[in-house]
This record gives sequence, C-alpha cells and structure tokens, in this order.
Amino acid sequence: MNRRLFLHSSTAAAGSLLLPQWRLAAADLASCEPLAASTKKALADAALNAATKAGATYADVRIGRYLNQFIVTREDKVMNVASTEDYGAGIRVIAQGAWGFMAVDQLTPESIARAAVEAVAIAKANSKLQTEPVQLAPQKGVGEVIWRTPIQKNGFQIPLADKVDRLLAANAAALKAGASFVSSFLGLVNEQKYFASTDGSYIDQDVHRIYPQFQVTATDAKTGRFQTRASLSAPTGRSWEYLDADPTAKRPGITPRYTHSYDMIEDAALAAEQARAKLSAKSVVAGQYDLVLDPSHLWLTIHESVGHATELDRVLGYEANFAGTSFATLDKWKSGKFQYGSSIVNLVADKTEPGSLGAVGYDDEGVPTRSWPIVKDGILVDYQKTRDQAHVLGQTAGDGCSYSQHWSDVQFQRMPNVSLQPGTKPLTPDEMIKGVEKGVYIIGNGSFSIDQQRYNFQFGGQLFYEIKDGAIVGMLRDVAYQSNTQEFWNSCVAICDKRDYALGGSFRDGKGQPSQSSAVSHGSSTTRFNKVNVINTARKI
Repeated sequence: MNRRLFLHSSTAAAGSLLLPQWRLAAADLASCEPLAASTKKALADAALNAATKAGATYADVRIGRYLNQFIVTREDKVMNVASTEDYGAGIRVIAQGAWGFMAVDQLTPESIARAAVEAVAIAKANSKLQTEPVQLAPQKGVGEVIWRTPIQKNGFQIPLADKVDRLLAANAAALKAGASFVSSFLGLVNEQKYFASTDGSYIDQDVHRIYPQFQVTATDAKTGRFQTRASLSAPTGRSWEYLDADPTAKRPGITPRYTHSYDMIEDAALAAEQARAKLSAKSVVAGQYDLVLDPSHLWLTIHESVGHATELDRVLGYEANFAGTSFATLDKWKSGKFQYGSSIVNLVADKTEPGSLGAVGYDDEGVPTRSWPIVKDGILVDYQKTRDQAHVLGQTAGDGCSYSQHWSDVQFQRMPNVSLQPGTKPLTPDEMIKGVEKGVYIIGNGSFSIDQQRYNFQFGGQLFYEIKDGAIVGMLRDVAYQSNTQEFWNSCVAICDKRDYALGGSFRDGKGQPSQSSAVSHGSSTTRFNKVNVINTARKI
C-alpha cells in the first residue's frame, strides 16, 4: 500500500489490519507503565526467599519487560510493522553444586515462589549428573541501584507516521539518485530489566538500542547485471536522536563516516550513486595487496576473528554452536607469549563505552561492567568470562559479560564490545593511503566465512577502491580477502588515531542452543594490513 493508504488504515478504527490486535500504535508501548520498583523488589524477594528455603545456596531473579518494534518498507510501500511487548521472570539457582533455572509469565508472589522452588528441584536433579560443583566467583551485593541508557528521545514515543516518513524519504532519495530497487528497515529495542540476587543486589536497568538500515540495488538493463550497496549506519545504544542528522558529527570522505548521528536520507542517495558506479567498476585482479580497512568494515572481522575466538566457553569446548570452538586455547594464554597480532594491536573488551550496543551498568548476573584487555601489544592476555568461569583462569571475579536475550532464557556468557584501540601517533586515513603503493581500500561489511576454530577466513565488503602509488585511482568490484586470524593481525602495520575511531556492530548476534541473540559493538580506526591475499569473486552469467 502507499503511504496515504497506510496512514489512513493505521488509525484506531483499522489499526488491527497492520499491527497486533492488542497494540494499535507505537506510542501505546511506551505509555504502559512498568511495574513499580517496590513491586518488583517484593516479587524478587518472594523468589529469593523461596529458593533459599528450598535449599539453594545461591539464587538470582530477572524480572523483564521487553519492547520491540520493527518497520520494513520497499520503494514507496510499507511492507510490515511489528510491535511486541511481554513481561515475565526467570529464576536461576545453585543447589547441591549445580545450576537450575525456571521461568514464569505470571508475576504474583505465589507463582514466582513456585517457579523458584522448581528451579531448585531442577538443580538437585542436575547435580546427580555433574562431576564437579559450580564454582561461583564472589560478588559483593550493590544494594538498590538504577542504570539507564542516556537517550535524548525515546523512539517508542515517536509517532509511527514519523518513522515511516523517514524510511520512505530515504527510499525516495535512493530512487531519485538512480536506484532500481530499495528496501529499508528500522528496529527499536527497549529492555526494562530488574535483577536481584541473594548477594544483596537489586538492580533496575532500562536499555535502548536502535538500528536504521537499507539496501539499494542498481541494475544494468543491457547486461542483466546488478550491484548493491547497504547502509553504512551502525546499530547503536541510543534511540531516536541517532537519526537527528548533525553535519558536525560525521567525517567527510568517499562515504561520510556517521558517528554520533546518522543522516539516512543522505546515505541512501549516495548509496544509489555508488551502486550504479559499481556496475562499471573494474573487476579486481587477484593477488597480494595492502588493505586499508574502514571501521565500517573492520568491525565484522574483529567480531569473528577476535570476539568469538576469545569467549572462554568456546576456548574450553563447552560451547560450539553457530561459531564452533576456538584456536586461542589456554596453552597459548598460559605461555604469555602468544603473538595474536603485531605489537601495535591492542584489543579491549568494554561493556561501558557510551553509545555502544553492549553498554550496561551491570550484567545479567549482577556484576558491575568494566573494560579489560584481551590482546595487549599483540599478546593474548585474557578472555571473556562469567562468574562460574573465573576460577578456570585462577581469577576471582567475572567480567560482567553474562546476558540473556529474554526473561524466559537462562543467562550465559555473551560477547562484550571488543574493539581495536586507536593508534597513538597522529594519522588520518588520507595520510595512511599516501603510504600505500599497491592496495585496496574497503568500506562496509559484506559476506564472510570463517572456520569452526575462528582461524581461516574470507571477508567481502560494500565498497572497494584501488590504491596505486599513494592515491585512490578508481573503484573496484568482486573483492574479497583471505587469511587466518594470527597471520592477519600480525600483518597490521598502522592504525589511525582516535579522531577516526568509530563503532560498528551486530544487532542480532546468535549463540547457544537453544539459540539466543545479543547486541554487540566493535570499534576501530582505519587500519592498514600489509600483503593480504585478495581474490576475485566474479561469477559468469
């Protein structure tokens, strides 16, 4: 349907044609008041007391209200709108040295207490099959605390018509600039989470995320070929203010770097022009090139080759779903000499970085979040850990990287933000390119493949430019590079300074079985890697 018909039919009289029948407009989600903190504390105490009385030596409870909204458009049409809300609680316990978990969607003192007792019964049953008791790192209770994502405009309170207008305006800009097809998407998430534990913590958190994105396609009627360019936005730990374009918040270049705000309409128009230019771009000649990788591209390489590789449960072989285990085994860490990358490579895990997808005050087992090194001066120095993993490394605290996607799912170790630290010497991308004799400049993430040990990999991208004798000489296409994790990071020879630093990230990163998704950011500045194998991905049609 077109926008006029959509807006007409989304009034209260006919809103049920487009939205779930129990929810007519985005504003309704935000207008429903969550439970009062005193009510949640009373419910939490009912669960904790029942679990302790039933024999738990430790218990925690998460009471969650989860709001989601997703809008999908194509050209001048709204394809779908989905708004969801649910409420419930999950109770996790240790009894007889084993974990137990139970979730409940009826939030009364009686129902939550019954769920806690059942969680204890499950733990006791599990203990009969467990050879070693859970060793939980000590955690001092933090009392009653509040943490909020520091947003300026709650996206759930923005009228649905305004959100649709923004997406359709971006589509129109792309079509005007030469796109053959364009689709766009807006995702909003609000997690209202209350955590309490027998350690003495009562933590109330309100977490927001937003993800605007699109994909533009340009076709050549004569050859039947097509090229695409996706948005260069990053999902972010902000809300509607991210879409309030601020020209001072972006870096100029072949494609503007959007940092603290995102001009979706400008990016869509430029994407159409660049997709059309890709149709006539030169196909890359396979060989070795120096790579200059923009943060909008490098975040995914960090995610796959460092983020997943240094999850301790994968390293230990406890987890292998989606991404396999890891080559970064304990013997490499214990040696204190394993050269994960060159001496300028510093990769840091951080759950506190403002605007990042993973930023929270406390994780889902009540641990205050922090920043810590994973790779320091090129050497593997640590992993990502939860409270019950810390003892494996002889450590006495978790890292604050436990997370559950929903109140009905048990929390487990999830990737924090993992970022490459900027260079310490002044260096801009233009200056970096001037030092490259034969190279490829890559912007945006594309297809990828990596093996089950997070070692051998292949990555594509969105935009590719040939560098010759210190200058960009034209656009390329059909580019992907192949390497292995250690070889790749040891080929890192230069990193731009903090002025160029930007975050990318994954809005829905999968892990586990049953699977859960989480949101995580990865930051970097533009980075140079020398002598990397580039292949030509063109197909004959």
